Amino acid sequence: MNDYLLISFIMTVIGASTPILLAALGELVVEKSGVLNLGVEGMMLVGAVTGFAVTSITGMPLVGIIVAAITATLAALIFAYLTLTLTANQVATGLALTIFGIGLSSLLGEGFVGFTIDVMGPVFPAGLAEHPVLRVVFGHNVVVYFSIAMIGAVAWFLKKSRAGLILRAVGESDSSAHSIGYSVIGVRYAAVAFGGAMAGIGGSYYSLVLTPMWAEQLTAGRGWIALALVVFSAWRPWRLLLGAYFFGVVMTLELYTKAAGITLIAPELLAAMPYIATIAVLALISLRKSAGAQAPACLGQPFKPST
Repeated sequence: MNDYLLISFIMTVIGASTPILLAALGELVVEKSGVLNLGVEGMMLVGAVTGFAVTSITGMPLVGIIVAAITATLAALIFAYLTLTLTANQVATGLALTIFGIGLSSLLGEGFVGFTIDVMGPVFPAGLAEHPVLRVVFGHNVVVYFSIAMIGAVAWFLKKSRAGLILRAVGESDSSAHSIGYSVIGVRYAAVAFGGAMAGIGGSYYSLVLTPMWAEQLTAGRGWIALALVVFSAWRPWRLLLGAYFFGVVMTLELYTKAAGITLIAPELLAAMPYIATIAVLALISLRKSAGAQAPACLGQPFKPST
């Protein structure tokens, strides 16, 4: 692999990793609060279609990203109301949210099939963004830098801030947190809303940057990879960053092995590698005796305040 192909490979890996990183980071915060939301794929699709629709109409990608975050947050709040207020089963409700997101995105996106938009450009000047080597650092759009900044922000929030400590306390022992006066339901609503916004931004990245167009089920199951990535990272933000880029490498292999002329492995197998890797990672983690101990103690358990 020559230098140009290597640089292009790294750039593609970063682009492919960004939406998964965003969605997984949002889900990590949700699960740290003790809530299991399996509707990441549905929220990403809602964000993808609304972000693309608004950008097609306004010509402003940043507005599209903001709307994607808002609409995915609204979808997440439906889940929150059903599971936190009505204490519905979180697993079943999350799966229903995914089905809802697939159907809603197909309906809303029907009128935008075949539309194209201008890709979001790099943040830095062309001298840096188009440099043969420096573009690895300076050649990305605002969402890529936002995703990396959010890793640091969430890591600091969970470990250093008072609000983050409260969120972790709610996830570890909701009854104890409630007994000393913290609003367990309020904290979990806020966490679910944040998770929805991050999934929406991640979904919009597919339709505004990676494609950029609209097609049904555009995210192609990446929401499920984001869910697995949270477990893979043991609910730690910096490990999440490494895991996201690992999956980015796996997802990019098919394209660049073809470009490099490597034909030893069937392309169909390479295309399936991200999902095979997801299953393998979850299987290996399940064999570790300490895996369950790393999850928040109240994860997936309903909470009803005592009167």
